[in-house]
Amino acid sequence: MTDPTQDPRFLQDPYPAYAALRSACPVQPLSPGSGGRPGFLVTGHAEAREALGDGRLSKDTAVFFADKGSRRRLHPAVARTMLACDPPRHTRLRKLVTKAFTTGAVKELRPFIARVTDELLDRWPAGERFDFVAGLAVPLPVIVICELLGVPPADRAHVRRRSAQLFAAGEPDVIDAASHAMADYMTELVAAKRRAPGDSLLDRLIAARDGADRLSEEELVSLAVLLLVAGHETTTNALGNAVLALFRHPTELARLRDRQSDVPAALDELLRFDSSVSTATFRFTTEPVTLGGTDIPAGVPVLIALGAANRDPARFPAPDLLDLDRAAAAQLGFGHGIHRCVGAPLARAEMEIALGAVLTRFPGIRLAVPVEQLEWRRTRLVRGLTALPVLA
Repeated sequence: MTDPTQDPRFLQDPYPAYAALRSACPVQPLSPGSGGRPGFLVTGHAEAREALGDGRLSKDTAVFFADKGSRRRLHPAVARTMLACDPPRHTRLRKLVTKAFTTGAVKELRPFIARVTDELLDRWPAGERFDFVAGLAVPLPVIVICELLGVPPADRAHVRRRSAQLFAAGEPDVIDAASHAMADYMTELVAAKRRAPGDSLLDRLIAARDGADRLSEEELVSLAVLLLVAGHETTTNALGNAVLALFRHPTELARLRDRQSDVPAALDELLRFDSSVSTATFRFTTEPVTLGGTDIPAGVPVLIALGAANRDPARFPAPDLLDLDRAAAAQLGFGHGIHRCVGAPLARAEMEIALGAVLTRFPGIRLAVPVEQLEWRRTRLVRGLTALPVLA
């Protein structure tokens, strides 16, 4: 089977292709594309959940690519993040950042998130067409994660631009250059904070590095880059996807507009319906694995399509319908297992506050162009709009 994600039409609506693949077999071999490697694609929910929690599927990219020639020049701090390693290293790194993203820690951030949201909405032009992505979905998560990490306001536009380049599908040179720019920036920021310490999350990670020596310098920079990038990219896409889903389901949009207390409970269904992370990050088998009745040999990549799993009718009846009464807590948008998104509580808080504020202040918000004219980011890992023109 060839990789359907290489078809341009797939960007607009991947779900019919996913449904066809899943109905044939929820775990299928993938033919390598140009420069790609053979592997297996997982599209079923039960199979995806099982794969995400299976320790025989390693995320240690350094091990997988060690004996394989590559012309890529990703910076080591980006190539070997917490997402690209296994226990015990993964366990040690994750423990250092988990406390910053607990529900209690995020609760303390809520007033800041609400204030930033209101400041951004104050700039929206009343009665005029504007871009929801540029006007809220991009800047809000960027400002919040930069504030949490201690990135100066003057640097945030640079950080956002370089971060977006890390997802430039089909442009390896752009991605590689962006990885070095992000790592170089974070190295300089760490040095600046050592000269003038503060109380940000990055300052606490530096203390862990310089005090208990729990982190190498490369691990410190790597964690900082990962938190910065992952801390806003997926939330940006989740916000845009959620608003578009509501536009396409006006009854559900009206419901949340009239009963905004329903927004927190609606988040899982919005995240399920159009996942901001289409495909889980790289995994490969360390030994033969049988998944969904399919035998997978050792040493091959396994691509877990979270977007497909979240539309599996075996787990979510009538999956192509947005149903805010659905019990959708089993959605896999944040992953599953030991690599489940550590920032999920922060992402939920940002979505809840942003959606509530938009529906309060702009109850008549609507799509300004036909759905067919919307453009999607050209990347397989995340799914999000380049722009979302609206009228309010």
